[in-house]
Amino acid sequence: LLESSPGVAEVTFVEKEPAERHTIISWEQKNSCILPEDLKNFYLMTDGFQMTWSVKINDTPMPLGSMVINSVSKLCRLGGSSMYALPNAPTLADLEDDTDEEDNGGKPEKPHFDSRSLIFELDPCNGNGKVCLVYKHAKPVVSPDTEIWFLDRALYWHFLTKTFTAYYRLLITHLGLPQWQYAFTSYGVSPQAKQWFNMYKPITINTALLSEEADTFVNKLDPNKVFKSKNKTPVIKKKPSSQPAGSQKSQTSMTSSKTSSVSGNSSRK
Repeated sequence: LLESSPGVAEVTFVEKEPAERHTIISWEQKNSCILPEDLKNFYLMTDGFQMTWSVKINDTPMPLGSMVINSVSKLCRLGGSSMYALPNAPTLADLEDDTDEEDNGGKPEKPHFDSRSLIFELDPCNGNGKVCLVYKHAKPVVSPDTEIWFLDRALYWHFLTKTFTAYYRLLITHLGLPQWQYAFTSYGVSPQAKQWFNMYKPITINTALLSEEADTFVNKLDPNKVFKSKNKTPVIKKKPSSQPAGSQKSQTSMTSSKTSSVSGNSSRK
């Protein structure tokens, strides 16, 4: 499907050997939890997944799509304290607050960075966030129930799917487009990423993302109207008189009285 799309070049799929069963068992023992059955079967078929593709711009390939699922060895815990960290260095657990326990309005309970949850990184998302395998209840014992969540760059959680299989389908159907995980957040993908979505529309049930008008981000200002010169009629300003109105009236009355007196004198003569 990708190779037949216009402008797509260098579709690369990295084939990986299946993970050995003892590697999975040692990971489970190290992290004191059991991998979900569908993810375990996936690793027994291939130890991770990596597929990338580019687009040709001016005959130069530019990397665009990326689909990644970390191998078992890179399925590292998020938020765990490192032995190389400074004694008083802040950790992700310091972000926890009592306000997190408030009602989420019917939404799923968010994962915790502290010991209440176990979080493992499935996909680094090219630095745009992290897709994580989450064991939300780790006390008193780790619950086998897992979910797939997206942690954005602002360290806010967004629910994706309940199972790894459902997430794997989302990953494939979105073609690894940049920032596709943000389609499942309240603020959506960026305008730049949306342009790629409109060009290579993912096969997904999330049709609301593409149902907006095409000119949503188009500047609708008409420069011909904004910079149109208006023909204003010139306003002729009357030259203000140097004398006040009261003096003009007195001068007029004096002139009229002089005229009347002159005409009277001439009539007498």
